[in-house]
Amino acid sequence: MIRRLSLLLSVILSMSHAMAVDTGNMVTPRFRSLQVTVDGNELAPPVITLNSDDKVTIAFDELAEDRSYLRYSLVHCDASWQPSGLVESEYLDGFNQADVEDYSFSRSTTVHYVHYSVTLPNQHMTMKFSGNYMMRVYSEDDPDVNLLQARFSVSESKVRINGEASSRTDTGSDNGNQQLSFTVDASGVDVKNMLSDLKVVVSRNGRTDDVVMLESPQRINGRIAYYEHLRNLIFPGGNEYRRFENTSVDFPTMGVESIDYEYPYYHVTLFRDAPRVGEQYRYDSTQYGRFKVREYNSDDSDVEADYMITHFILDMPELYDYDIYIDGDMTCRRFSPESMMRYDAESNSYRGALLLKQGAYNYQYLAVPKGGKRGVTSVIEGDCHPTVNEYLISVYYREPGARYDRLLGSTVIYSGY
Repeated sequence: MIRRLSLLLSVILSMSHAMAVDTGNMVTPRFRSLQVTVDGNELAPPVITLNSDDKVTIAFDELAEDRSYLRYSLVHCDASWQPSGLVESEYLDGFNQADVEDYSFSRSTTVHYVHYSVTLPNQHMTMKFSGNYMMRVYSEDDPDVNLLQARFSVSESKVRINGEASSRTDTGSDNGNQQLSFTVDASGVDVKNMLSDLKVVVSRNGRTDDVVMLESPQRINGRIAYYEHLRNLIFPGGNEYRRFENTSVDFPTMGVESIDYEYPYYHVTLFRDAPRVGEQYRYDSTQYGRFKVREYNSDDSDVEADYMITHFILDMPELYDYDIYIDGDMTCRRFSPESMMRYDAESNSYRGALLLKQGAYNYQYLAVPKGGKRGVTSVIEGDCHPTVNEYLISVYYREPGARYDRLLGSTVIYSGY
């Protein structure tokens, strides 16, 4: 028990000292289970349409017995998720400070927490501009320190994006890669220069470490931009995400080897994982790294699901040139001390522990070269060309003389179908 608790404590403490200031999804150690959903859909990218009935909800937990007096505000960001530098009154109707008013206390759980949620737009603030937004949450006593950050986007839905992801790439076929090809029809927008004024951002499976930005298309024909035969649209296929469910404290569920209670936490040990490089591809229906909060016997899992220390074991020799991380929405897609696996020479395996709320989870292991910032799947998960990946394509436009990037439209393309 001491070894398990010391491992979790060490990664949480190191996380609090190493926290960097940026605009990515982020939670400080006492906050957990950050989810950004659109109209209750937990399995869709966080993009809403400007001046529509769409709603985006940011939900999270605070590990505490009593509520904190939290506030939130919005920052408009450019296509690269850096602050646009706009005055708040330019991009918002209303006041850019509001209290987090929607909260509930956990019930019948071993770990006490407060569940919060914010839905936008609301009576306090409405987004006037399209583009990227970062919501920051902070204490009313210390407004300069972000306790939590969450990303979402607001689209004008004025362009049509059509395309496909194929295993037939410009580097050959059946080589573990996938290539995107797509068109952007901007007939409904007065884009001054189709070759230079559009920015297209491609991300896959919610990852933030391997995002591709395209400054110009391969060619144009009238009001249609073609993005074809571009080497930076060739992606490693990766593999289907691994899955587990820790929905019960009474019996093991999917992917769980054992459950035991060691005060003050339940401990869930997953079945041991192994590298999949070289294995035959196996299709599995996954959610591209997302998670769904669920306690199998509850009608209100948001406040009745418990928190458990979940133990990951990856059987493989030590890699001296890479660090290994658990990737998924449950880690906010961060290569942090908390999500980093640590090698145990005695068992010849990598081990990690995360304090997670009961639910259904997707994850994968990414190998990050020492000193690098981009994870690769080829080292542990393997790259398979039939893998089903979710590619989010977002089209931005900055008008001549403008000070912000409009999001003209976005769409999702799936590979493997």
